[in-house]
Amino acid sequence: MSKANVSFWVQKEGNRPDLLCGRAADYTVGKGHFLILVWSTLVLGGLLRAFLKNSEVIVLTILSLFGFLIGQLAYNFVEMHQVVYPLLRTPSFSLYCYFSPLIIFMAALDVDFYILKNMFWQVFLAGLISFATTFILIGYVVLKFNKNSWDLQSCLLFSMALGVTDPIYSVNSLKTIGISKMYTDVIRGESMVVCGFTSIFFAIFQRGILQMSNFRELHVIMGLTFDVLGSIACGYWCARIIQFILTDLFSNTLTNIIFCISMVYMTFYIVEFWGMSGTVALATVGLNLDSLSFKPRIKLIITKFLIMFSCTFQHLIYTFFGIVIGCGEIKYFQFHTVVFIFILFVTVNFVRFVTVVLVSPVLIHSSYEYNWRWGIVTAWSGIKGVFSLLFAPEVHNLAEQRVESPQLFILYIQVISLMTLGINSYMMTRLAWTLDLCVLSIPRQMAMQNAIKHIQEMIQSRITLFKTEKLLTNVNWTLVEEKTKIEYIIPVISSDNKAKEEFPTDEVLIEEARLHVAIIQISSFEKQCNDGVLSVEAARTLIGATKSYCHIQGKFMSIYDVSTYVRARSWLVKFKNMLTFLEYHKDKTPLILYGHNKFLIFIYHIVFSEEFENAEHIIGIMYIYPMIMHLWPTARKLNVSGLIFVNYYFVFLYLLESALKIIILKRKYFHQHWNTLEFSIVLIGIVDIFCIYFVRLRPDNLILIQFTVIIGYFRIIRFFPLLKIIIPLLINIVDVQIKKRLSLTYSITKGYIKSLEDTKFLIRQISSRKSIDQKLYEILETNKRDAVKELGLIEHEGRDVVIALKTKQAIRNVIAKALKSLTFLSSRGIIDKYESVEMNKVLLEKIKSLNNFPMAIPLPTPDKYLHNIIWLENKDVLIEFFKERAKLAYFDYGDVICKEGEMPQGIYLIISGMAILESSPPTFGIDRSLRPDRESTTRFTEYCTSGDIIGELSCLLKREIEYTVICETILQVCFISLEDLYEGFDFFWPSLEYKIWLKLALGIAHQYFESSLVDEDLKFQKCVMLNHAYVETLSSYNEMSIDNVNMKFVILVYGSVIDTKTEVPYFAPCILPKTCEQVQGTSDLSKLLVIQAPAPDKNDGNAKVMGKGVAL
Repeated sequence: MSKANVSFWVQKEGNRPDLLCGRAADYTVGKGHFLILVWSTLVLGGLLRAFLKNSEVIVLTILSLFGFLIGQLAYNFVEMHQVVYPLLRTPSFSLYCYFSPLIIFMAALDVDFYILKNMFWQVFLAGLISFATTFILIGYVVLKFNKNSWDLQSCLLFSMALGVTDPIYSVNSLKTIGISKMYTDVIRGESMVVCGFTSIFFAIFQRGILQMSNFRELHVIMGLTFDVLGSIACGYWCARIIQFILTDLFSNTLTNIIFCISMVYMTFYIVEFWGMSGTVALATVGLNLDSLSFKPRIKLIITKFLIMFSCTFQHLIYTFFGIVIGCGEIKYFQFHTVVFIFILFVTVNFVRFVTVVLVSPVLIHSSYEYNWRWGIVTAWSGIKGVFSLLFAPEVHNLAEQRVESPQLFILYIQVISLMTLGINSYMMTRLAWTLDLCVLSIPRQMAMQNAIKHIQEMIQSRITLFKTEKLLTNVNWTLVEEKTKIEYIIPVISSDNKAKEEFPTDEVLIEEARLHVAIIQISSFEKQCNDGVLSVEAARTLIGATKSYCHIQGKFMSIYDVSTYVRARSWLVKFKNMLTFLEYHKDKTPLILYGHNKFLIFIYHIVFSEEFENAEHIIGIMYIYPMIMHLWPTARKLNVSGLIFVNYYFVFLYLLESALKIIILKRKYFHQHWNTLEFSIVLIGIVDIFCIYFVRLRPDNLILIQFTVIIGYFRIIRFFPLLKIIIPLLINIVDVQIKKRLSLTYSITKGYIKSLEDTKFLIRQISSRKSIDQKLYEILETNKRDAVKELGLIEHEGRDVVIALKTKQAIRNVIAKALKSLTFLSSRGIIDKYESVEMNKVLLEKIKSLNNFPMAIPLPTPDKYLHNIIWLENKDVLIEFFKERAKLAYFDYGDVICKEGEMPQGIYLIISGMAILESSPPTFGIDRSLRPDRESTTRFTEYCTSGDIIGELSCLLKREIEYTVICETILQVCFISLEDLYEGFDFFWPSLEYKIWLKLALGIAHQYFESSLVDEDLKFQKCVMLNHAYVETLSSYNEMSIDNVNMKFVILVYGSVIDTKTEVPYFAPCILPKTCEQVQGTSDLSKLLVIQAPAPDKNDGNAKVMGKGVAL
């Protein structure tokens, strides 16, 4: 479509009329009022959409009739003709460039790239079959049944234009009824393929390639290939530019919207100017952008703007083409026109049916959810829209023969578009409901009911909490409960299919739960990325891996699947090992071996000087020019003698270099592969010289000449020693890339573990069957254990990289917390808006500077790890006390650090390496015979890495260790003996022992009840300083009163208690219910974590903290 002057009215012969429809301007063209017509169309479209909210086809039909009426008025009245004349004079390619870029970009942006990637060949094949069947069948019908005198080229172009499926309207009706996105994306992807093919073929006809006298099929195929590949390349780099700009922290929303839309149009125009397909380029741009390509919430705003522009453009297109049709003579609108429209409508749907039949085997093979019911619905998805209309004028412009009624091209396509938009959309929706494709399956209904039940429980608990407030005592709570009750009707399966799914098996439920787990994980990855916890590349990798494995039935993605998807750094490590092997190392012989031999000492200083090594490289560089002349036949003929003498000279230099090294290194000379290469260069050079000499003696010997020519080409190896300069640079580059990949792999593994933790909190909402909950928990726990093991191995492999990544993440978290505090202070009016903006810029600048954070940080000394022990609180007194007593210990792979049933020797702080911790179910200080789960024999496995502490609880209780710890790698630990630890307890009594109990209690609470404590800020420092949470101790038969007003949660973290009122026993770990007012200890030692309800600060807060410590 490179002909920008092609228009509605421009014809190939000079005797054709100026206008496609209507008469030419036989008056003086003055200042018109075309803009009034444009704004009137937009206002009318807006009013119609406001009153007819769910009837887009009626709105477009009314606008089309409105346009036709305006066209008829223009045809009969000069005043109205003057208003619409700018439209009639607008080139058709200009309209295509005005309207199509944003629409195709919006359609591609809404498609899930990973779904399309997994089904690319199926979608491409569907689009190719759809294009071919449309091209053949509709073209045949038009030739057979159309009574208008259309030539073959017009019929074929018309069939291509009518065959384009609208990428937006074809799936709009399905999106509103909750159809799976996979199917809508397949339909939309197919329509974009057809649209791309059509735009390319129209461009071929416009350039006149098929009419050239020197037409070659190979040239056309190669041109098409380069056009498609070039368009894809341009679209890809445009997407990268947009992503780079839109993720900038300092860009504002308005700038992002303007830049995004401008880049879309600029890309389209540049690609079309270069003779490629702008449609293909913009489809590539949209597919390569996802939610992670934008700052949080920016994509939603840009999408709303695109929807607004798209709706506006559609209203204008249907109105404008209605005007063009109205400007033509109505005498051509006959009964046959109506009949032919119905023939075309039947043909379009028949072609769609044939396409679905041909593609169904491929789709059934690629997706186990695709079946005949989906095929029937998809057969009605051939809805035509604005792209068919935009191609319609080109049918007339590219026709070989004159057409008396060119407006019929547009009329047929516009009417078929409205008919398919109304009838096909209704049929798709109706069939989807009739065939039970919109209803929820039994497993999904169960999951939905669980979610509704959970929400209702939250509402009821909030109402119960509000009832305790004094200001709300006179509220009609019965009415509140009645109005807040959720009454959501879940679509139910029809009676024919209900019997089949009335009692779903565990396999069915676990498969449904697997899909829910994948959705939760994707949501977790996006949230981590938006919060800055996960890099964009890591999040995109995890999302891509999840969606790639999501369609595999029964497959829960593990960390090994992610590693397979990433194809980590193995080739980089192998490449580095190869470079390290090839790296040049000097084998320097001790000078004392040569005694007082001045000649050898002189040569020794020469060989091992930097000048000698530089001279080697200079010799290689100097030989470049003679080698070029040797390979250039003309220069070689003119300088035969000179090249021979130059060859003698360089062989002599190489011989001298090798001789000097052999004199000094002797047999060690051949231990270095680079020296062997140099010696080979000398030998080949000598053979080369002798061959040239014999050729001059026997110039008629053909075999000798050929052998000499071949040997001459071996002179190229004289440049190989120059690689010694490049290899160290390559090693540094590969090192950086390995560190990047290692950092990425570590981030991916951390993000994967966090997604598993997020998923475990929602297991009960996924399924209500306990067997499914247990299976899910076991699968997630196994995957998490494997991921933690992989994390430890990565940390052991690149500790400096991991330390840098953790440090960077810590900085990011601190700044993010500061940003939240700044937002809070600004929203409360404590900080002025201008000051808030300036402070925000400062903090964002710090976040942006993290992009230049070093890839690796040197390892800290072992004593620095004492600062990581949280209960030492980074206090110099405590650190110095244990620093004097702590000892470094080393364990080899497979060593047992401590064994289950042994008495503790002390605590182990892991400095480097990884250990595996295996144990029976923890007892929490309760006899196994008393626990409800006493029959459980499940073995627990956990991996401990750098910074973890082993043996705290056993040392506190002076009881047998309940687990076995085995080294998975070489392990370095900081060991504090039991005697030194209790000496510290005595020296820093009572706070130190209490703080260790507090740390353990918070850890147990987070591990088992994080979903219940998600709104609580249970940081160790805050609990110590502000007494937000504290630990209470109960011995056997001691009692404790629970104040439910001041105590928000009471969590039993160790031991067992009994409700003194109801005599119900409770075993750790558990949250005591609100009905419990007093408990009594039933084990030797019980520990309860008390989380206080928010209350104003009191003066005796610090005394209370100390008081709790003394009580312990």
